[in-house]
Amino acid sequence: MQDYIVKSTVYDGMVRAYAAITTEMVEEARRKQDTWATASAAMGRTLTITSMMGAMLKGEDTITVKVEGDGPLGAVIADGNAKGTVRGYVINPHVDFPLNAKGKLDVRRAVGNEGTVSVVKDLGLKDYFTGQVPIVSGEISEDFTYYFATSEQIPSAVGAGVLVNPDHSVLAAGGFIIQLMPGADDVLAKRLEQRIEQFPQISALIQEGNNPEQILERLFGDEKINMHEKMPVRFACKCSKERMENAIKGLGKEEIEQMIVEDHGAEATCHFCNEVYHLTEAELRALKEEKM
Repeated sequence: MQDYIVKSTVYDGMVRAYAAITTEMVEEARRKQDTWATASAAMGRTLTITSMMGAMLKGEDTITVKVEGDGPLGAVIADGNAKGTVRGYVINPHVDFPLNAKGKLDVRRAVGNEGTVSVVKDLGLKDYFTGQVPIVSGEISEDFTYYFATSEQIPSAVGAGVLVNPDHSVLAAGGFIIQLMPGADDVLAKRLEQRIEQFPQISALIQEGNNPEQILERLFGDEKINMHEKMPVRFACKCSKERMENAIKGLGKEEIEQMIVEDHGAEATCHFCNEVYHLTEAELRALKEEKM
C-alpha cells in the first residue's frame, strides 16, 4: 500500500484529524540508517508524527523535530515540509532490546524517560516558532500529545506505531493525530478520549490492510468524516554535492588550503541518508580560486 496522509474534520469541524500510512517511508529510513528493531520503532514513530505535523503547514513552511532522551538511542532528529517530504536519523542506530512486558518493542528504554522534545517551525517569518517540552514517557506518541497540549495549547491525541520483521525490515508503520478545535466542549472531549482508549494498536490495523480513511472510520464510528486532502508522503533527503561545495566555500582560504595539503581532497557523509560525497584536490583548488 502506498504511503499517504489524509486530512479531515469531524463533528462539524470541532475535531481535526490526520491519519497516515508510512511503511515505505520508515523502511527507506531504516535502510539508509541501518537501524535495529527498537531504534527503527523510535525513528519510525518520530518520522510518522513529523510527516503529519508537516501536513499541517502551508507552502514552503518546514518543521524540524528532535527527541533527545537519556537512553542509549541518543537523539532522534527529523524534518519535514508541507509537501509530504520527510527525512530523519538517530544518533545510535544499533540499539535493540527484548520486547517489553506488553510484548512490544521497548522504545521507552531506548529513548529514556528524561529529556526534551523540541519543535522548530520555519513559517517564512522573521523568527522561527520554537517549542520545547520535557519527555513524559519516552514512548514518543505520548510525548507529542503532551507537546501539543503544553506548547501549542491544542488538546490532542497522538498515536504512532511501527511493526518490524525478524530481519529488522519494517512490516507496518503509521499513525494519527486528533485535535480539538476551539469551541469543542467537554462532552466531545470525553467521547473522543473513550474512543481512543479502546482503539486497537495502529500498526496492527495497518498490518491488517487498513488504509488511513479506514483507520479514521474505525476511530469515529458512524460520525460523518469530511475528507479534505490526500497527500503522498515519502523519505527524501536535501543533500547534494553542490551543498557540500557551498559549505566549503563558506570556509576561509587557509582552511581550504589545509584540506588540499593534508587530505588531498574532502569527504562528507550526510547524517540523514548516509550518502558520501567526495571532492578532489583539483575541485578544492577551484573552490579556493572562487574565493580569491
